Amino acid sequence: MADRLLDASGLRCPMPLLKTKLELNAMAPGETLEVIATDAGSARDIPAFLALSKHRLIRQTELNGQFRFVIQCGG
Repeated sequence: MADRLLDASGLRCPMPLLKTKLELNAMAPGETLEVIATDAGSARDIPAFLALSKHRLIRQTELNGQFRFVIQCGG
């Protein structure tokens, strides 16, 4: 279970990514964030951002149009 949950369901690109960035900026290193999004662009945008950041994508899943990401905040 993640330390924080961000439900970005119903938000269109780029809002799920922007809200994810803001939430991660407010977190301590090592904490985990679970993001829920329904915008298909999130499946591409969030992992691409994380690959260029200090944060780590722990898990990414998709079920019935709902995308879930578990992210560990980097230091």
